[in-house]
Parts: sequence; structure tokens; C-alpha cells
Amino acid sequence: MLRAVLVGLIVLNALFFCWTQGWLDGVVGIKAQGDREPERLVRQIHPEQVIVLPPALSASQAVASAVAPFACLSIGPLDGDAALAAATQALTQAAIAPSQWRELVSEQPGVMQTTWAVATIRLPNKDFQARKEATYQSMKIDYDFLPGPPAEMPTLVLSRHPSEKAAEAALEAFSQRALKGLRVMALQAPAQRHRLVFAEADAALQAKLSGLALAPGAIKPCAMAAGG
Repeated sequence: MLRAVLVGLIVLNALFFCWTQGWLDGVVGIKAQGDREPERLVRQIHPEQVIVLPPALSASQAVASAVAPFACLSIGPLDGDAALAAATQALTQAAIAPSQWRELVSEQPGVMQTTWAVATIRLPNKDFQARKEATYQSMKIDYDFLPGPPAEMPTLVLSRHPSEKAAEAALEAFSQRALKGLRVMALQAPAQRHRLVFAEADAALQAKLSGLALAPGAIKPCAMAAGG
């Protein structure tokens, strides 16, 4: 009896030794070394392209950066020099060098001739515009179209004045002639609209941009920025 127990212990020890060496992995279905197979390293494809992401990235940003480690991003539009200065200051505070972006500038239309004008309200449709034009033509009142800004177009300008007081007096004179739907408005000078483009923002730069204190939606992919 003791001999049988001794033989059994020897067999069990032998089997345990064989399992620890990995010789029985395919037989018992339990790997002696767990998941630390060296063959996994051999099967890696382009291990040099693995990117360690900064901890500041959120889960969604981490996934996006892993799929596309470089992205074209744009800040803007930034209307006027004050908005541009605020954005560049935020970039400087985030240690983002000016060499990492390029500035695109577009001119927004305006009116430079005078400061104040008597103008119609924004004309809602073509029929309303045609009736207004017919009225002014019959009363021999000269008018032209306001060239900007787009949110006010179409608008007819009846007179221009160097001061708000002069424009108010002209508006009163038009009112005495039973003309309605007029207003005094300040004419706008042409303005510049800026956009800051990061053509190849890596994961670290994307993390810095996402942490900037900018208005919601100020940072967009370049394709969306070009369309809006």
C-alpha cells in the first residue's frame, strides 16, 4: 500500500514538473506561464508606432488620437484683433509655440464713408423690398444698398451722416413725410476675421488644445472649419 502511494506521489511530482515547464499546456488547457508568452512580442506589427498618450486626454480623445495620431485642427473664426489676441495669449499660457500654427486672415465687408446712417429695417422678402423701392422712387428719395454686415442684408440706406445727432434729425424729417420702417444705425468699418490652423497636431498638442479656455466649438477639425 505504501509503495503504491509512493509511486503515485512520484508520478504526480513528475507531471507537475512537466506542467511547470510548459510541456503540458496543450494537454491540460492551462498555461504554466499565464499570458506571458514571448511569441506575442514576435507577432507585434510596427511596435515603433505605439504612442503613449498624455494623462490629460479623456477616453474619447485617447481613442481618437490612437486612430489618428495627427490631426488638422482650427481655432476660429476670431472676429477682430481683440479675439485674436485673447486666443494667442491662451496658446502662449499653454506653452504652444507660434511655430505650431499658421494664421489665416479674411476681410469682412463694412462701410467706411461715414459713421451713422438712416436706413430701413432688414427687408424680409423681395416683395417688401420692391414696395419700399417704388415708394422712395416716387418720392424722389435716393437710396443705395448696405454692403454689410451680412446679418443686416438686404437693407436700404437713405442718408449718411457724420454724427448720431445728425442722423436722428434726418430720421425725424423722414418721419414727417410719413415714411415708416426706418432706423438710425452705426455703419461698421471693414473687419478682419482670423483663423489659427494646426496642420499636424499630434496627441500631445491635441491634449493642450482641448484644455484651452476658449468658447465652446472654437476648436474644430479643419474640414468643418473650412465649411463654417
